Amino acid sequence: MTPAERFFCADAARARGDVFTGTAPYGRVWVLIEYRRGWPADGFDGLDLEPGVKELVFSAARASRARVLLVRRPGRRRPHGSDRWAVLRHDESGALRQQWGSWRRDDDLAAIQTALRSPGDRGGPPVVLVCAHGLHDACCAVRGRPVGRVLSERWPDLVWESTHVGGDRFAANVVVVPDGVYYGGLDPASSITVMEEHLAGRIHAGHLRGYTTLHPPQQAAVAAVLRRFGPAGRHDYAIVRTLRVEEGWRVRISGGTSHGRVLEVEVRARRTPPGRLTCRGPEGSSALVYEAVSVREA
Repeated sequence: MTPAERFFCADAARARGDVFTGTAPYGRVWVLIEYRRGWPADGFDGLDLEPGVKELVFSAARASRARVLLVRRPGRRRPHGSDRWAVLRHDESGALRQQWGSWRRDDDLAAIQTALRSPGDRGGPPVVLVCAHGLHDACCAVRGRPVGRVLSERWPDLVWESTHVGGDRFAANVVVVPDGVYYGGLDPASSITVMEEHLAGRIHAGHLRGYTTLHPPQQAAVAAVLRRFGPAGRHDYAIVRTLRVEEGWRVRISGGTSHGRVLEVEVRARRTPPGRLTCRGPEGSSALVYEAVSVREA
């Protein structure tokens, strides 16, 4: 295959008009491990760490249902000094908590187990993750690294490149944690606008994949409300009820720009035609798409 014929899943997704609303994977806890050397294709799982420490971190993360990501600062790498690790949590009350540490030796990573068992400190600036895991999927590097570079020039203390966050075909993908907000289909220009708005408390539907504290039909419902009534803060809307019906779901939402009214959003799911969804994936794959078909007052 010549370079001109090479398949890029993000290009194909844009050409097909793939819907990315409702594609944020569910999760409330993230473990970030700074690793400045090359990333294996399978991220943390592929690191050559002391086996006992690796299993300790893996088991603790699994018990907390935490996602483990390798991270590094975009651009030129620091040759010396300690690396950092973090446990970031969006707890059931909506509080955002963080706990940070550093490591030089493999054994230092054992502290992550203790951090996963403690609530952590409330507040702290958000962490902006840009998926740039090229060994996992080429589009993550081709589209992610330019976005990481421009965002880090603007917000150097907030931005990290990360390993695979899911949704390669929606690259460039940006995740804000511990808020748990996924954005997709970004380029350098749109990423600046999206992040400016996010940090100002205005989340738009345009590039929103979803909130990780919600399930896909709920994510699609919130995006539909944002599209209908305009941008809103991360916690301006609350899910009141989600009812499974024959046609799909009815999601009841309160708050936000609806001025205290309660809205009901009807969401349906459909399968996409078979295709190739990732750069390395097989032909004939299909994805489930969640779409809001109506928004009305309850």
